[in-house]
Amino acid sequence: MSTDPYLSVKALTKYIKKKFDADPHLRDVYVKGELSNVKIHTSGHIYFTLKDNATRLPGVMFSASAKSVKFKPESGMTVLIRGDVSVYEASGQYQLYAQSMQVDGIGDYYLAFEQLKEKLAKEGLFDALHKKQLPRFPKRIAVVTAQTGAAVRDIIITLHRRYPLAEVVLYPTLVQGAGAVQSIVQSIQAANTSNYDVLIVGRGGGSIEDLWAFNEEAVARVIVASKIPIISAIGHETDTTIADFVSDLRAPTPTAAAELAVPSQAELLEKISSYRSRMYRTVSITISQQQKMLERLTSSFPLAYPERLYRPFIERIERATDSLQRESLQYVSRSKEQYRTFDHRLKSRMPLQQIRQSETDVTELGRRLDYQVNQLLKDRQQQLSSSIRTLDALSPLKIMDRGYSIPYIEGAVVKSVTQVKKGDSLTIAMQDGMIQATVNEINPASKGDVNDG
Repeated sequence: MSTDPYLSVKALTKYIKKKFDADPHLRDVYVKGELSNVKIHTSGHIYFTLKDNATRLPGVMFSASAKSVKFKPESGMTVLIRGDVSVYEASGQYQLYAQSMQVDGIGDYYLAFEQLKEKLAKEGLFDALHKKQLPRFPKRIAVVTAQTGAAVRDIIITLHRRYPLAEVVLYPTLVQGAGAVQSIVQSIQAANTSNYDVLIVGRGGGSIEDLWAFNEEAVARVIVASKIPIISAIGHETDTTIADFVSDLRAPTPTAAAELAVPSQAELLEKISSYRSRMYRTVSITISQQQKMLERLTSSFPLAYPERLYRPFIERIERATDSLQRESLQYVSRSKEQYRTFDHRLKSRMPLQQIRQSETDVTELGRRLDYQVNQLLKDRQQQLSSSIRTLDALSPLKIMDRGYSIPYIEGAVVKSVTQVKKGDSLTIAMQDGMIQATVNEINPASKGDVNDG
């Protein structure tokens, strides 16, 4: 039997621990205090100090219990903790082993919601930059919700009623309880592997606990990462979740989500009918206007009496042609007479040798005469061609090609501003059509302006 009265530190600590563990008042305690020195380990354990104005109490909450805490414990929070008090043998100090933790004066769910909302907002996940545009006429629509219940029934019935052209594919999903978060994430990821135009994520109403899966960070991030535009339809109109903030469009109810996803077939048919009527009316008015313009054009002075525009030039050409022919004949006749006279004189006065030389000279003279006659004819032909080009250049239609126009009042050509007055209706002939205009203002040119022009 040992007579040593001294205990080891370990033995004393074990004895004290047994006393703590045996005390029924320390097995289930409720403590209120302020958190400080909060450290959340990668394993999930939470280490903290609980304090009041006078005392500090170290504490720990193991990961198994920490999973039930909806909010993120932070230093400075006043919390309500239920747990037990025991001794940590390695340090020889007693500490609080927390089993549950609540925020004093505010709900755990509300605090967790605000904390995650603030975190994601700082990351910019609520910004309009991340919002995708919904297509106007979707062909394929995916629905992520529970396989049974009012929500899926309302969504599918509304989609088929409003826009039966769209194909609707349901991804049955757990929307509350254990495993709901993972189920929602997997369904959204699965939908993104196919070619859908719109994705509706939703469920019916319920308590905040029932809707809590849509307030989890994993669900928020998979919605942001979706390549398909997402409409959130979670709970009733007054319910708001984190999923609503990160979705591309938020609907107050599942039925409203279906209405936002597709257009109304009845409204589209009504618009098509309205467009058809407007198109027919526009075409009819256009044809009527073009017919009236054609009638005015065909009855206008240049087209109704085109020969009057060319008549003076035609007469000048005819006179020039007659004059050319007449002068040519007279010139030839005079030349022949001169030749005969000259030939007679030569033969009566000159010896044979001179006569022969003269005949040679006469032959040369004849060639020259023919050349001059031909040259004269060419000159006259060139003058005729020049007159024709001048006539073509002076044609009113050619002038119109250069941007000019001819105004008429009741078929008469307007040559001066003195011929019109304010309010007169003018018909303006242009190269490719007619314009009907009304005189609003008359500005006579001064003498200086005319000279300058």
